Amino acid sequence: MKYENALLEKSLHFAARIVKLYQYFSKEKKESIISKQIIRSGTSIGANANEAVYGVSQADFIAKLQISLKETAETEYWLRLLLLTEYLDEKQAKSLIDDCLEIKRILISSLKTAKNGKT
Repeated sequence: MKYENALLEKSLHFAARIVKLYQYFSKEKKESIISKQIIRSGTSIGANANEAVYGVSQADFIAKLQISLKETAETEYWLRLLLLTEYLDEKQAKSLIDDCLEIKRILISSLKTAKNGKT
């Protein structure tokens, strides 16, 4: 269970960064299309991981982590797009993408463990 706690903490802090990014884009850049996408996917990562912890079965736990992993991949896509379109500079993007990839690695590891019947 220690691993899932790391996931929950990291995904919560990541979601907070995504919310701040959304606020920045809304106020400073007047951008709304991509920022609405990234706030949805970036905050969904932790929400689904948290929901997985309270799943009613092993299958439910795995399904919620799979959704969280898909949301991580989508968030990574939006972050890379924001970098390519220069809405984010290299330093900002790298920091967010690195956090996103760390969460992705934890999710993949947690899913492998859960699929092998160990939680």
